[in-house]
Amino acid sequence: MIIQRRLFKFSKLYRFFLKLNNIRIDKMCNIQFSIRGNKLFIGKGSVVDSFVKIKFVGGNEDIRIGSNVYINSNTTIYSGNGVTIGDGVLIGPGTMIVPANHEFNKSDIPIAKQGFKKSKGGIVNEDNVWVGAGTTILDGSYIESNCVIGANSLVKGHLYSGNQYAGNPLKRLNR
Repeated sequence: MIIQRRLFKFSKLYRFFLKLNNIRIDKMCNIQFSIRGNKLFIGKGSVVDSFVKIKFVGGNEDIRIGSNVYINSNTTIYSGNGVTIGDGVLIGPGTMIVPANHEFNKSDIPIAKQGFKKSKGGIVNEDNVWVGAGTTILDGSYIESNCVIGANSLVKGHLYSGNQYAGNPLKRLNR
């Protein structure tokens, strides 16, 4: 289901489409759309829990959430350079998904006025991944299917299928 700014009202029609697709977006979820026309795609059977923040900022890309995804409370997702979350993904509470980076090289200009750095490719999170609570996933991260990421980890770069990772710096746990 595509959710755009003009459709995102808890109207009867909107609630009908969510129910039809077995999608649950808690009323305490905060979705802030951009005037750029970015889109939020959510697959069937997905849940966006209370106090999740989805904000279209830092780039022109969309957010794509697969089917049967559970996004737990207090998670923040910025659109930035694009976010793709595959099917059957579990995202623990307090996770930060941030596919954007501020520019900061000019000391004579405040960082807030320098804009954003060039994209490292957005964030791709393939199918059947479990992201532990408090994890931060940065721009350019590619998480292959069947990965487990331990709580409070910092993810950047490529994570390979079927592995367990944890920590800051991130380390593969199963060898």
